[in-house]
Formats: sequence, structure tokens, C-alpha cells
Amino acid sequence: MTTPTTTLVTGAASGLGWSLARAAFARGHSVILVDRDADALAEKHAELAAEDAPRVRHFALDLTDGPALDRLIDAVTAGGRLDVLINNAGITHRSPAARTDMKVFRQVMAVDWEAPVALTLGCLPLLRASGGCVVNIGSMAGWMPVLGRAGYCSAKAALTQFFEVLRGEVADQGIRVLMVYPSFLATPIETNALGFDGKPAAHARSSVGKVRSADWMAERILKALTRGEKRLFPDSFTVFASLLWRLAPNTYHRLMRRRFAVELES
Repeated sequence: MTTPTTTLVTGAASGLGWSLARAAFARGHSVILVDRDADALAEKHAELAAEDAPRVRHFALDLTDGPALDRLIDAVTAGGRLDVLINNAGITHRSPAARTDMKVFRQVMAVDWEAPVALTLGCLPLLRASGGCVVNIGSMAGWMPVLGRAGYCSAKAALTQFFEVLRGEVADQGIRVLMVYPSFLATPIETNALGFDGKPAAHARSSVGKVRSADWMAERILKALTRGEKRLFPDSFTVFASLLWRLAPNTYHRLMRRRFAVELES
């Protein structure tokens, strides 16, 4: 009897994380759901457990809580297997850099960079044993500047650099890394964005290109995982924007200031 692929998804109680967990479960994976929202997480667990309870586990915790993260790693290790680690949990902010409290930058960096790094390092022995893969949900904001997102851009850029280095260091150990670079998705990360003082952002987000659904993105991520891809730019807009920033940065800045003017006024 074939052992199911075991996939851990952070930020699994909503948005892209839930879409990924549900899609992986539908493909026969055993899934480990992780989120800080205990009530929502329990509901998602119950929904999947109604279909096949042995294939789903859940852990409610704040990934920036070091001791809690260590307990999660111990519990996953005790389970004996991990094939795919999806670092999806994240937060963002909408506020001009010069007006933003440092606590906001620290919080964004803790969730978007430190937590996935710590979780991945703790899970490396399991991934080494399974020949597994780390999937990181980056952002186009990690490749190019976006007004009002200085902390988020910094965290996602740091995430990219760390895991591109790690990719080279663990390749001979059979561990793969898939970096995913979405543009704008219809997920709670933007509706829950922080403002300059750490409270909810007061203004609506600006966006460019088509705002895609979480289910649309999840399907592309799992297909890229199956194909063994190293990086996923899910649509033509993400490719075009990244090239524009590199080839014509002054033009990119003019267009960004025009499109994201509300960020300068907030």
C-alpha cells in the first residue's frame, strides 16, 4: 500500500492556504493544517475529516511564538513523515515607510521571513528523509518596489534570497525548493493589512493587473510542484512587471506612482 504524501500548510484556515490544503487533500495527500485562528482552523479540519479523518491533522499556534513553533516541529517529527512544507502564512501593511512604526516592520518580518525560515530549518531532517520539497509563497513585491509596502517588499525579498541560497546548499540532499511569485490575489492578507500604527489599514488597497482567486493560484502551485519546477510566475503580468522593473526602472516608478497614488496620500 502506497503511503500518502504528507503536506503541511501554514495559514491554512483561509485564503490561499485553505485552497492549497483542500486541493492537496483532494489529490490524496495527508494534510497538516496550521493557523493562528483556532476556531476557523477547527472548522476546516472538521470539513476535511468528514471525508477522511486519518488524513488530516491541525495545530493552532502563532508561528512567531518560538516555543510554540518548536512544539509544532516536535509533533510533526513524531508523526514520522513530511513530504511537502508550504510556507504560506503571511501579513502585509499599507503605509508609507517614513510614517510607519518600527513595530509594524518587525511584525511583518517576523511572520513573512523569520517564521518560515525557522519552520523549514526545523523540518529539514524530515524533508531530507523523504526527498521532499519546500514551497514558499513569495510575491512580486519581493522582486520590485510597491508603494506603501516597504516592509512587505523587504520581507519577501529576504525570503527569496534565503531560499535561493538554501536551494543550492541542500540540492545534493534531495530537497527541492519551489518559489511562487503571485501578483494580486483575492485573499484575507490584504483585507487584514496593517496600517502605519499596527492597527488595520484605513484605506483600500491599490492593485494592477487581474486580481486572481485563491483556488486559481492553488491549482497552478500544485501543478508546478508535480512538475518539479523551481520558480512559478503564474501569469504573463507578473513576468512583464518584473522585466519592466529591471529593464526600465524609471518608467516603472512613474507608472507605480500614478497607479498607487493613494499610498502617498494615506
